[in-house]
Amino acid sequence: MMGLDWLEAGRTAVITGAADGIGRAAALKFAGLGLNVLLADRNAVGLEDAAHAARALAPGGALIDTFALDVADAEQVLALKRHAFDHFGDVALLMNNAGIGGGGGPFGPPDSWARVLGVNLWGVIHGVQAFGEAMVAQDRPAAIINTGSKQGITTPPGDTAYNVSKAGVKVLTEALEHSLRTTNGGKVRAHLLIPGFTFTGITRPLGVEKPPGAWTADQVMDFALARMAAGDFYILCPDNEVTRDVDNARITWAAQDITQNRPPLSRWHDDWKDPFAAFMADQNRGPE
Repeated sequence: MMGLDWLEAGRTAVITGAADGIGRAAALKFAGLGLNVLLADRNAVGLEDAAHAARALAPGGALIDTFALDVADAEQVLALKRHAFDHFGDVALLMNNAGIGGGGGPFGPPDSWARVLGVNLWGVIHGVQAFGEAMVAQDRPAAIINTGSKQGITTPPGDTAYNVSKAGVKVLTEALEHSLRTTNGGKVRAHLLIPGFTFTGITRPLGVEKPPGAWTADQVMDFALARMAAGDFYILCPDNEVTRDVDNARITWAAQDITQNRPPLSRWHDDWKDPFAAFMADQNRGPE
């Protein structure tokens, strides 16, 4: 498949944030497909549980290993890279997935801001810089998946620190793919994973049971692999409440705040409530 030429049994996937949610689902998915998997997370207990589940799915010969770290620390991510290449000799996939919320608004606590940016943005930067050139030097097909968020595109009011971190991941991943596609024949590619409403460790405090509108992490990974196989860079996931057409309209409206000289975040501005509703209704009608 065009975008999955790196997906070969015996090669290795390195996944951060692998103890729970999308990272855990990815680890189990790739283990089941015959890849060696190196699961990384700061949650040592969850990490071992996820690794145990991955081993149960892995065919004979596939290796499952764990590495406890904080991705906000560049030296720890470099140690992860050394461990990956020393133990497996090859990295076909790097998934920079570790993420947290709770940073706060524009005047939120500096420590909270620093922690969210450290994990969500610097963690991805550290992963790209530690692994990227070594993956290119392998001279084999490979992929880097960075987990972003729709909140990094439409930037709704609320957790501004989280939005800033995910907006940074978007910009970084776009620049990374632009660079990779003209390096060493474009054998290493980058993808921006943009989940919809997904039932993960971040959203679970909303309730013990999965909300009807949410996708599971397994659904996200199935969708991601299908879109990567099709060659997509932007893996923009729907969920059980929001379709691709709705996402497209919301993203278009957000971009037009600039081109139409509207107030920022006008979608949530009282004066623009009705025009936004009319815009969405018009977009959802489709062509006449």
